[in-house]
Formats: sequence, C-alpha cells, structure tokens
Amino acid sequence: MFRLHCTKKLLDRIKPEIVAPGQSDTAPGNWYATVLFWKPQAALLVSERTLLPVLMPLAPVATLAQRFASQLALVLKEHGVPPEFIAQEVWRMDKVQYAKTANRSVVGILNEFVKQAEFWLAAYAYEKGDDDDLRAISAKLAETPCSPLYKGPISPDKALHELVKAGAQA
Repeated sequence: MFRLHCTKKLLDRIKPEIVAPGQSDTAPGNWYATVLFWKPQAALLVSERTLLPVLMPLAPVATLAQRFASQLALVLKEHGVPPEFIAQEVWRMDKVQYAKTANRSVVGILNEFVKQAEFWLAAYAYEKGDDDDLRAISAKLAETPCSPLYKGPISPDKALHELVKAGAQA
C-alpha cells in the first residue's frame, strides 16, 4: 500500500476518498503528485524520501495510481536499480490511499521540477505526450541538487541509489 499526496488541482480531477496522512509501505515512502496542464496533460510524482521524480501521462486520470507502479518500474530500471528491488516496490504498490499534501518542502520541490521540466522540453524538443521523452525528462530532473537532501546524497538519483544499497544490506 502506498499513499499518494495530491495537490488540490489533482484531487479535484480524481475526486478520491481522502485519508489522513500516514506512512506508505514502500521504500521511497509517500509519493506527492501534481498535474501539468500540457497538451496532452501529464502528472509529476515525487518520492517524499528520495525526491525521485516520475513524469507520466495523466489520462486516464481515474487509473493514474494503478498505472504509476509500472511507470515507476521503468524509471527505476533506467536508474539501474536491481530487478528484485523493483519487483518488491511494485508488489507493495498494490493498493493506494489518497491524501492531501502535508510536506511543504516536497510541494516546493514539485513546483521547482515543473519549471525545470518546461526547460527540458524546450531545450531538447521533447514531445509532451511521448512516454520515452517523459522518462528522459524524469532522469534529467533526478540529477538536480535538492536542498532537502544537502545533508546526504544531494540529488534524487544518488538518494535512490543509497536507498537501494541500504535495502540490499538489510
């Protein structure tokens, strides 16, 4: 089970049952999500623990959480994460609970990643609706130094690798 903390814009689109904030069973912790009003529209999801960004098509919005597990698996594979870790995470994401955003720091990172995604779109002439391009932008965003991580690995991709390494040693 994982918790998806959505911005008001996204909650208004999904209209889910909202639960109180709590912890996810997944290694990257809770996930935060917002909608990008591109054509076609996209969703940006960020891990609370590692700040790993995942861009994916928004439509159909009703199945966003169910489709997220497979999109995350592709992003983790692109980062060189072992298949065992990926399978474990996908298995833990069998159920979703929706909540309002609770961590202002992660919401700030979401907003910053939205701006940077616009830059990467323009700089590399990526297509907004192309899955491969969305994963490429996600990978570029993951290299961004993030101040909440400054006491540790500094960027989401490095934080992910530390998380995977710690999980392998446990």
